Parts: sequence; C-alpha cells; structure tokens
Amino acid sequence: MHASNPAREHSESEPLAQGFGRPTPDGTLWCEGVSLEEIARRFGTPTYVYSKAMIESRFDAYDRAFGETPHLVCYAVKANAALGILETLASRGAGFDTVSGGEILKAVAAGADPKKIVFSGVGKSRPEIALALFAGIRCFNIESIEELERIEAEAARLGRRAPIAVRVNPDVDPHVEERIATGLGTSKFGVDRDDVLPLYRRARELPHVEIVGISCHIGSQIQSTEPYLCMVEVLADIVRQLHAEGIVLKHIDFGGGAGVAYRESEKTLPPSELVSALVEKAREVLPGEALTYLIEPGRSIVAEAGVLLMRVEFLKHARAGARYAIVDASMSELLRPALYGAWHEIERVGSAAAQTELPISIAGPVCESTDILGRNRIIATFDNDLLVARTAGAYGMSMASNYNSRPLPFEVLVSGDRVEPLQKRRQTPLDLIEAQRSLLDKSAAGEARERAAALYEETAAFVRFMKESLERT
Repeated sequence: MHASNPAREHSESEPLAQGFGRPTPDGTLWCEGVSLEEIARRFGTPTYVYSKAMIESRFDAYDRAFGETPHLVCYAVKANAALGILETLASRGAGFDTVSGGEILKAVAAGADPKKIVFSGVGKSRPEIALALFAGIRCFNIESIEELERIEAEAARLGRRAPIAVRVNPDVDPHVEERIATGLGTSKFGVDRDDVLPLYRRARELPHVEIVGISCHIGSQIQSTEPYLCMVEVLADIVRQLHAEGIVLKHIDFGGGAGVAYRESEKTLPPSELVSALVEKAREVLPGEALTYLIEPGRSIVAEAGVLLMRVEFLKHARAGARYAIVDASMSELLRPALYGAWHEIERVGSAAAQTELPISIAGPVCESTDILGRNRIIATFDNDLLVARTAGAYGMSMASNYNSRPLPFEVLVSGDRVEPLQKRRQTPLDLIEAQRSLLDKSAAGEARERAAALYEETAAFVRFMKESLERT
C-alpha cells in the first residue's frame, strides 16, 4: 500500500528515516514517508503507528555496540508483540526474551530461531514448559527451586534435556518508579543471592537439566549505567564461586530495562553507552572468561518508534475553568498514564503553529476518573482534530484491553512510503459479541446477534457518511 510522498521534495528538512517529523511546508506530522493524516483517513482511529526504520536502527545500535564480542540481543517481546515488529527483528538476527507460551509461539511464527529464545517469568506452567522444550529454546531463566523441579519433571516426562540459567535477584536499586523495579530484595522476581549457589548445586544433580548460564533483570526505564554495573559485580562474584565448584557457564544475561525520554527531564540511555559499560565491567571483574553476553532490550527499541493516533470527539468545559478534549482513545488503548502516572507528550498532527495559553486535559471516554492521557497540557486543539501520544510503541498495544467493551486499537507499520496493516481488520463490537455467543441461549442468540449486527451496520454506514461529508468540506 502506497501513499503520496511530497516529503521527497523537502529532503533538507528533518530526516524521515529517523521516524516522525514535520517535513512539509504545511507543518503536518509524518511517519517516515507517510502523512499521519493519510493513515487516519485510510485506517481510522485510534491507531498505533510504528516506524520500521526506527525499530531497525535501535536494534542495530545494540548489535553493533558489541563489536566482535560474542553476544545475542534478545528483544523483550512483552514491550510490543506485534508480529510485523517481531518479523522485522527476526530478519535482523534478533533473539527474543519471552515470558509466556504465547510469546514463544509468536516469536517462532515470526521466524525467530528457537535457539535464540530465552524464557523468563515467575509462573511458567507445565504446558508452557513442554512447548518450550518441543521448540528447542536456548534457555529457561529459572526463578525458584520449585520451578527448577517442575522443569526437571517435564523434561524427564518428554525425554528432553532443559537448558537453564538462574535469574539472580541482586538486591540492586535501579532508581526507578517502585512499580517497575524488579531487582530489589522484596521483588517477586529472581532468586535471592543466598539461595543461588544451592540452586545451581541442585540443578547439577538433575539428569534432565543442563546448566548454561546466569541471568539478571533489575528494572525498567533505567537512565544511567550505575545500577547495571552494581548488578555485574554481584553476578561476577557468583560466577567465580560457581567456577570454584566446577560449574562452568556459557553465557551471562544482563537483562534489559534501558530507559527512554518520555519528557525533557528524562534521558534516553544510548545502546552504545550501556553495552560499552556492561562489556568493560564484565571483562574487568571476570578476566579471561569466555562468556557470551546476552541483553534483553524492549522499551528502548520500540517506544520512541511508535505513536498512538487519536481523534478529538469534542471539547468540554467543567467547573472552575477545567477544559477537556475528549478523544476516541482511552486507558483501554494506552494504560500507562492511568496505571502509574506515566507521561506521554501529546501534540497535534496538523500544523503546530496554532497557539494557546489555556491548559487542556486529554481524556478518554472510559468510565474511570483516571482515564486521562495527559493532564493540563498546552495544546491548541479543536473538534475533530487529530492528536498523537508520543513514545507509545512500548507497553501500549501490549497492555490494551476490551474494558468497557471497547474494540482494540488498530496497528500499522510504516516503511518509507509504504504502510503495512498489522491486523487483518479493525476489531468491532460484534467481534466481542461473537466471542461469547455460545454462552447465550441458541434460540435467542440468532435474533440478538441479528439485531446487534443490523444496528452496527446502520451505525457504521452513518459514520462513513459523516466522514465523507467532513472530507468534502
């Protein structure tokens, strides 16, 4: 699918290969070689828009930073599990960090080499373990003695041998919001430092387990290398103790969590800076060790490569001068602001030249007081205006829901002047009915569904008519 590309006449403007910019004289927002206004016209809203060039660039930055050092960059699928994005990364040789059987299946379906898949998470079920064993993944990151015993039992039952690493809880403060810290001593994740050696000793005794590495993950949205270096020191101490007992490892997994700048006060931690610091520290504290280094970036690959495209339904005034732009996106599409007060820059798709000094809150239609995507923003916006929430490529669609019986948002991947839809079609309210239709009395179900379908078709026809009318004016 192609779109016209007047930006080619303005190559001296902001490089579109870097993702999102305003390269044309009218000042509208583009993704690479496609206008976001064009995407809204063709696919509707709310829609997630991703830049393929940005995703590739961020992955390549991690990969190049290791140089000749043996390594594997394992993209954290939980950040964004769109098959089109996974396919993009798999084609560049990426590994994948997964936390469920569904994520393993998605990675394999996207073309991932199972030998480049690691399986983390504190609650691996028996069917998920069996799936991973049949797939032939690179490694299980073990998070408890109970999990180790379960994996041994499943591997024995299936006649397989499970490669494992122990995920260490280093009790290192990553200096992030407490709800996204995973390496503190009180966290549910990983194995306490005092219990790590006994766990490895037990693993060595098990006939259907092969020890291959050690793993750690201390948190998300980390904006300096300091916490990572503290983590490496903890891991190095454990590795030395293991080697003293004759347990030799093949890899060390540093986890992910590198932060990005959602606002001016925050910092995007450059891949080169993080990787250089990790490699240098590891070589300092583990000289002569022939280890492959694994890293698990997610947010830092896709967050800045995505926006949530939404339309203003109308403007609303409340008491005491409060102003709201009610949009067709909500916490159902972008949960982060409601979940832990996360910030996303919000801006107009059209020319940003319009000025205002009046603050306005960007609110969704969901019946929750926390359904506010941005509070008291200085944005000149109008009825039917297109807006975007920036830096929305990570933990946006992957945490979206059908709350309030709202259909999921659509997703597209932009590559140059091409737009690739990432779903066959936009989800509709009828899809939600269809998923539970068998629970209804069959005699009534047909009539009820027909009535709902007729109402929906009438509504859809009217919406199309209104959109066409607006476009003509």
